[in-house]
Amino acid sequence: MSSTRPRSDQASSQGLGVAEARAAILRALRPVDGHECVALRAALGRVLAEDVVAPLDVPAHDNSAMDGYALRAADLAADADTALTVVGRAFAGHPFAGRVEAGQAVRIMTGAPLPQGADTVVMQEDVRPTPSQGDAVLIPPGQRAGQNVRRAGEDLPTGGIALPAGKRCGPAELGLIASLGLDEVLVYRRPRVAFFSTGDEIASLGEALGPGQVYDSNRYTLYGLLAQLGCEVDDLGVLPDQPEALQRALAGASATADVILTSGGVSTGEADFVRETLAGLGEVDFWKLAIKPGRPLAFGRIGRAWLFGLPGNPVATMVAFCQFVRDALLTLAGVSPLPEPVLFTAHCATPIRKQPGRHEFQRGRLGWEDGRRVVHPAAAQGSGILRSMSEADCFILLPEAQGSVAAGEAVLVQPFAGLL
Repeated sequence: MSSTRPRSDQASSQGLGVAEARAAILRALRPVDGHECVALRAALGRVLAEDVVAPLDVPAHDNSAMDGYALRAADLAADADTALTVVGRAFAGHPFAGRVEAGQAVRIMTGAPLPQGADTVVMQEDVRPTPSQGDAVLIPPGQRAGQNVRRAGEDLPTGGIALPAGKRCGPAELGLIASLGLDEVLVYRRPRVAFFSTGDEIASLGEALGPGQVYDSNRYTLYGLLAQLGCEVDDLGVLPDQPEALQRALAGASATADVILTSGGVSTGEADFVRETLAGLGEVDFWKLAIKPGRPLAFGRIGRAWLFGLPGNPVATMVAFCQFVRDALLTLAGVSPLPEPVLFTAHCATPIRKQPGRHEFQRGRLGWEDGRRVVHPAAAQGSGILRSMSEADCFILLPEAQGSVAAGEAVLVQPFAGLL
């Protein structure tokens, strides 16, 4: 775990920075052990464990890129119309069986194999019929040899790498693999994640609320986030503030899971037993982060499992997951390289009050006004107001050194699309 501990000079007086914490986590991780061969449709969302190599040329033959006429470029006059005799038709799946000879053309449709002898396709909109011959067409000057032809192997030659190991399969990847005639691929196994909430103040759904209790939302938020990433999940429920119960749960989970996620109990509060229990079971770092919402974050190992101790407030839990846990899970799943975060600027519709010192992740909603992109900060930014996440569609990123933001000022935003 020494490699996960940032140097003390990397932390500000407010706590460890976002970039330093993220880098320390990712340095420690490697993809999970274990691969499996799955049917192509089951590969959606999975990560390739080996390169997908093209067993054939794509496309498999020279073909037309559009509807038109296939012909020999050598027959075309440089500065006048050229009359050619149409000797047949070629369709995708039904090629022209003959050969294009001098003075001939073949009517061809998009995707149809290029007939023997032809080397050029002229789009149908440029071709005119001859006034006197029904089986002839006029080709205007200005055509280029080889135009509108897709060559065999142009997309992928035989033996070329169609998709690299580490690529996560989406719909386009499934289609590309199918175009190679492959019906199964080798993928990394899914990371196994055990998660639970802690605290006597947390009640499970279906239970009556006791004095001072609230219903558990974090487990359902985390379940959704984990399911979207394709993890195998094990919901351990709500654990009470009892060291023995926590020890049993952590020891059991560490024997089977790749990752353990906890929410709540990692601060230094008098009743926060999770911190003490984690420290006794494994090698865990406890960080005070220079972020808002959220501040405490635990990271380390218990047995064979990586441990992330997230803050307990609902919004802080989601922020910590998105900024630190998500890329960690993608790394464990085998994704390489990690996708770059989608960030862009927008003009803040209203002022934001902020003190320098912490990296804030405010919630906002994007829109367009007067021809420019704007972001409206959520009215309520408290770390316990989960509604702000539901109503928002982006984070407004305010770095540590940033002070208050004036209305109309440009700010950096991170959209939820592709993140949540």
